Amino acid sequence: MHDAHGFLLYAVVFLAAAIVAVVISKQAKMGAVLGYLLAGVVVGPEALKLVSDPETVLTFSEIGVVMLLFVLGLELSPQRLWVMRRVLFGLGASQMFLVTAVFALAGWWLGLPTVAAIIAGFGLALSSTAFGVQILSERGELTAEHGRGCFGVFLFQDLVAVPVLALIPLLAAGEVAQTNRDPWVSAALVVGAIALVVVAGRYLLRPVFRAVAKTDSVEVFTAVALLVVLGTALLMHEVGLSMGLGAFLAGVLLADSEYRHELESHIEPFKGLLLGLFFMGVGMSLELQRLYSAPALVLGLLVGVLLVQVAAMWAVARAFGYAHRQSLLLAALLASGGEFAFVVFATAQGSGLIGADLAGLLNLVVALAMACTPFMVLGMAAFADRHAAAHTAKREFDTIPDQHADVVIAGFGRVGQVPGRILAAHQTPFTVIEPSAEQVDMSRRFGSKLYFGDPARPELLRAARVGEARVFVLAIDDAEHSVRVARTVRRLYPQVKIIARARNRQHAFKLMDLGIEPIIRETLHSSLLMAQKVLEELGVAPGDAAERVERFRAFDEKLLFEQHLVYDDESALIQSSDQARRDLIALFEADDDLR
Repeated sequence: MHDAHGFLLYAVVFLAAAIVAVVISKQAKMGAVLGYLLAGVVVGPEALKLVSDPETVLTFSEIGVVMLLFVLGLELSPQRLWVMRRVLFGLGASQMFLVTAVFALAGWWLGLPTVAAIIAGFGLALSSTAFGVQILSERGELTAEHGRGCFGVFLFQDLVAVPVLALIPLLAAGEVAQTNRDPWVSAALVVGAIALVVVAGRYLLRPVFRAVAKTDSVEVFTAVALLVVLGTALLMHEVGLSMGLGAFLAGVLLADSEYRHELESHIEPFKGLLLGLFFMGVGMSLELQRLYSAPALVLGLLVGVLLVQVAAMWAVARAFGYAHRQSLLLAALLASGGEFAFVVFATAQGSGLIGADLAGLLNLVVALAMACTPFMVLGMAAFADRHAAAHTAKREFDTIPDQHADVVIAGFGRVGQVPGRILAAHQTPFTVIEPSAEQVDMSRRFGSKLYFGDPARPELLRAARVGEARVFVLAIDDAEHSVRVARTVRRLYPQVKIIARARNRQHAFKLMDLGIEPIIRETLHSSLLMAQKVLEELGVAPGDAAERVERFRAFDEKLLFEQHLVYDDESALIQSSDQARRDLIALFEADDDLR
């Protein structure tokens, strides 16, 4: 009964500390991982001393790491890896090799054994996926060029961490001797275990999950998912490999399965709690007294790690053709310590490859680097934005060669690129003027021919010989800039046909003021197609759904021209919209009566 009371007490302490610390950390935009670490510090032997044995917590919570690797495997289908091969095995591999080499050489020079120096270098080279993805999401840059590059590097780091974790026990001195097995027998068992996981994952797991799914029992499905994760982990542990390797292989083999998302949803709660417990255990084991007793050593290592990460990632990004601003943002996002580093150092310490003192120092440096991440990224991003603005202001416009083109495209972003690609395939000559220096640099890396400049400037329009073109495609993203360009082209070259992109209704109204037609509302057609699919899913016949959507399109086109007359009068515009809703309902009801 006493043991049960102790277990419940620890559970309450961990849950309460995690909730409070993570909520505060999230609200401060510093990420859940840092919250778990802080919670561990508070309840551990360094502060309140509510938990006195962090090693026991770490041993139990390693299951969370195993589940993390299983979920990671689920996300790494071979097709996805092939699509991202340039970022993964180019940018990601270069960053990891360069940073690991620098840190490993520094460790070796300082007197660390070779294996310990390599492990320390590898752990310090890892970055925080949790922090990086969160910051990118908050800034709305997950799909930006540096956002995709950053995600690819994170993915490569997670991917390469798996075999490293598997190799660490094999590198431990005396590992084979301790198992009392012949080395060849050990090797055969390792190969056999991996082969068994691969064969079972490909030919056995899917039929099993299919049979379990037919029972329509959430509990049984969850039990089978946990059995797969823990069973493969146990198998690998028995043959002397990392427990996470088996779980990772099982995840990869199920990545293309129809049950992938359901598996992930069932494992996610266990993974999140146990992984949080692992980070709390790391927080409890942080030796903060080192920061007080040797501040110069700890802070010197911290500054050195951040400087090496930033300098190396900036150099790698520039070598792969990223613009200066993108390279700075990549360097800032990837400079933090990574959550996988704690796993690597804990595994290496458990295998006897690095000592407790070194592991404690490295864990402290990584934790401090993670704490610095949000502030450093914000500062670096502000510096990058200022530098980019100054660079763009100083950068001279490109000289456009004196050549005739049937089409001139202003703006070569996600909209302007499509007509450009089609014209190129049609072998129709065209000239592109792009006002964003960053977009120009990125597009040129992919082989596009375009010129940096402001298409609202008359001298650039004359250089591009817009007056001799048959069509001027206006695809600039910024609505106000787009209107300025349209006004200039309409004034200088009234005979040139302008086909303009409108971001929204207000943008369309302003272009209509200039007499521009046709105007392509950029999301209209995709939204109409979506509405048609929704009607079909609701049981409307495909022909009737298409007819209704087409009727709506014609109605809305007519309404656009009517509202153009009163768009500067908000009350009249609201009244027009209300009347349009009633008219549209009556129109659809009339269609139903005719049927």
